[in-house]
Amino acid sequence: MKRIAALILSFAAASTMAAPFPDGNAQNGKKLFDDNKCASCHIGKVGGDGSAIFTRPNRIVHNTQEMVDRMHLCSGVVGMTLTQQKEQDLGA
Repeated sequence: MKRIAALILSFAAASTMAAPFPDGNAQNGKKLFDDNKCASCHIGKVGGDGSAIFTRPNRIVHNTQEMVDRMHLCSGVVGMTLTQQKEQDLGA
């Protein structure tokens, strides 16, 4: 019974946590990511298909603000200006 209660509490806690990019549209973010060839830079840094950049143990982004800061840095490299909506979409 204690395990069931703990499980219910963990689900309740997870459901009350705010999404880091609640106003983002992941489909729009994927299109931005693809159109700006973001994966090519990621591949150059970590190899493979570049997706390991998001899960590597020595990653430099640990929270939402660091992600937004990194997106701005990267967007400058590809010549893209990020609006708040684009931040949300890419983050999603």
